[in-house]
Amino acid sequence: MAKMWIFCGSDDPERAFPPFMLGSGAQALDMEVTMFFTMSGLNIICRGGAEKITLDGAPKPLTEFIKILQEGGARMIACSAAFPIVKITKEDIIEGVEFGGVATFASGAEEADIVLTF
Repeated sequence: MAKMWIFCGSDDPERAFPPFMLGSGAQALDMEVTMFFTMSGLNIICRGGAEKITLDGAPKPLTEFIKILQEGGARMIACSAAFPIVKITKEDIIEGVEFGGVATFASGAEEADIVLTF
């Protein structure tokens, strides 16, 4: 099974939606998907954050993409090293998200077949 790691570093709608569209497509092709969120990308997985990020013409809202990916077994990892920079805590993050740091991303990306950054 191919492994895809997606680096999500922005909450700008035009950069926040593609990771989810590509991730759900990869899942449909039976790929193992891991999404790593850092800096303003953490806002996507903060409680109430995905609801605030919209993109006209997107096939689904981010909240629905999150649910689909989680139900499909995708791992979502919040970069705890960035928490003090963006002033959030573990309690701000939605359920089902793991916590990791730079080494988590680097080791996972090293083993991945595909690494995408947004």
